[in-house]
Order: sequence, then C-alpha cells, then structure tokens
Amino acid sequence: MRDAVIVEAVRTPIGKGKPNGSLAHVHPVELLAHTLRTLVERSGVDPALIDDVIGGTVDQVGEQAMNTTRYAALSAGFPEAVPATTVDRQCGSSQQAVHFAAQGVISGAYDLVVACGVESMSRVPMWSNVPSGKDPFGPGVAERYPQGLVPQGISAELIAAKWSITRERMDAFAVSSHRKAAEAWQKGLFDAEVAPLDGVSRDECVRPDTDPDVLAGLRPAYHDPAFAERFPQIEWNVTAGNASPVNDGASAVLITSGDTAARLGLRPLARLHSFAVTGSDPLLMLTGVVPATEKVLRRAGLRLDDIDLFEVNEAFAAVVLAWAQETGADLREVNVRGGAIALGHPLGASGTRLTTTLVHAMRERGARYALQTMCEAGGLANAMILEGL
Repeated sequence: MRDAVIVEAVRTPIGKGKPNGSLAHVHPVELLAHTLRTLVERSGVDPALIDDVIGGTVDQVGEQAMNTTRYAALSAGFPEAVPATTVDRQCGSSQQAVHFAAQGVISGAYDLVVACGVESMSRVPMWSNVPSGKDPFGPGVAERYPQGLVPQGISAELIAAKWSITRERMDAFAVSSHRKAAEAWQKGLFDAEVAPLDGVSRDECVRPDTDPDVLAGLRPAYHDPAFAERFPQIEWNVTAGNASPVNDGASAVLITSGDTAARLGLRPLARLHSFAVTGSDPLLMLTGVVPATEKVLRRAGLRLDDIDLFEVNEAFAAVVLAWAQETGADLREVNVRGGAIALGHPLGASGTRLTTTLVHAMRERGARYALQTMCEAGGLANAMILEGL
C-alpha cells in the first residue's frame, strides 16, 4: 500500500483578529496565497505537478466566500489547471484537509497535494456566516435538544465543572503556553516554519511576561444569568486569559507518497500514519478529543506511551486539561512550543498550523511518533498520528 508523507510545512505569523491586528490589512485570499507560494518555493516543487489544493475555512462568507482556496491558488501563481476546494469541519477544517489529502495519496487518487487553511477573523468575524435572526440548526435539532444547544464558552465551563478543573489550573496552563511559545521564539525554533509577511515576522499574541496574578484578575468571559440558572454547577472560571484569542493567519503542508518524494528529490519530514474522526455530545462539544485519541491509537496499534509529542488545540485550557486527565498524557509532552492560547487560533488555519509546528518539533527532538487532535464545534474531533522519518 502507498504511504503519505509531509515534505514541507509553512505558516504565516499569527496576528490579532482585530481591526488593529498586524495582518488585518491582508485579504484572506492573500494570506493563504502567501503560504502556498512559500510552500512551493521552499520545496522547489513545480506547482503544475500538484493534483489538488484542499483548504479549510470556517466562516465562508464575505471575503472568505466563493471557495477561497481556489482563488488563493490562482493568486499564488499556480497554473489554472490546478484545482482547489474549501472544506468546513469547524476548528478542525484544515486538519480534515490533511486527512483528505493524505487519504487521497494513499488511495492513489493523488501524487502531490496541498492541505492548507486560512481565517481572517479581523475582516470576517466569527458568526458572520449566520445572519441575525437566522437559525443554522433547524427544527429537527431543536426537537432533539429541546433545552437548546450552547455556545462553546459554556461548553468549556461545563467541562471545567465536570472534570473539577479549577481557575488556578487553567490560568497556570495558560501561563505555561505563553512561556513555552516565547522560549521557542527566543531559540529560533519557529524560524523554519514561519513565512514573514509584509514586515510581520512574529506571532502577535505571545506575551512572555504573562503572570498568574494578572490572569487571576480577569472577569469570566461567558457569564450569563440564563445559563447560570440552567447549569448551576458552572463556577464561571473561563476567561479571555485561559482561552484562545481571535486571530488572522494561514498555513499549508505539502503531501505526497514516499516514492514520489524520492523521485522528485524531496525530503520527507514525517509520515502520516493513522487517522480518526469522531462525534461527541454537542453540549459538551469540545470533549471529542478524548474518544478521537482513543480511536486513532487503536487504529494505529499504538499505546499512549508510544507517543513522544502531542499537539492538542488550546481552544480553551479546560479542554486540554480534561483530555490529559482522561488519557493520562504527560502535559510536558503536549504543545511543547506553546499552543493556541499563546500563538493564536485562526480557525480554518489552525489544523495545518498545528501540523506545521508538530512536524518541525518532531524533527528537532527526534520524535518517533506524534499525535495531533482538535476539538470542533457541534461535538466533533479529528485525530491523527505522525511518524518521524
């Protein structure tokens, strides 16, 4: 059976997803085009050889509508004959793009394919794709969940309550994320993966001086009297400090088979070993990372202690801490260069951003196996295992 390997992985710096953010002036198509251009430049691959470009974007409206990935490929100078498509599995959209791309290579449908993602939350704010007064769920879902679904912040609060995760633990985890990210930047560990853009060369949200006492003073981000009455177990400990910010960014990885890599003279960074995707309770919508981790390990024939490095998306500190409690993973091996709380979470770009950071960290540390997993709105999660080469 054919294998699938990653031969190049790049990302933009990540900017604040606000009008004054460092990348707010860049159209989302151009954000993604920048990573695509850099990907082929660094790999030396002729873009005419690319069979498909699969991109993730969450809010597909306005400047991110009309199959953003196709226009990014055209803007990047790819031949018109190179196709592209845009997928949506919420926060895991570009990780799903990696799954689809690798599965296409393994099946023989592709020889060379790009998986990528973009989100400009400064220009296309979250929920822009749901006009005021419109119901994106429909009557069948309302009948199945008569009390109503909840926002992700409430899910994070429910997770913290269910797993007895204190405010102090969440804030300490957030501090650790910032410190690891700052140390990685100081040591130049992001240099190989980041493609500077318009004078921006660093992630904008990393705060090296983040202090637990400062975080302790932040107000709850999601307190709501109606939800407080409905869920009296919530202690309202999720804040802007222990959750990911809103961001702008793009990322991309180049995937091919081992044989094609050898024929083209490309150096594989990692082999895409195993994949899993799962659904979970849409109220506790962010807990799917637990069964997804279990499922991908079963498929791989591996145990948790076979895994050297983990990337678990830090949508909220509560998610990663609950995942660690359930799986028994050592947090010292998780998000070793910091995670989304520090680096940022540009929704559609985050999947391939995690992959990009992970493959470079694997090479730097000599890791044999690494696992990436992401929680996603609606009660979904992706997981995959990479093998070092």
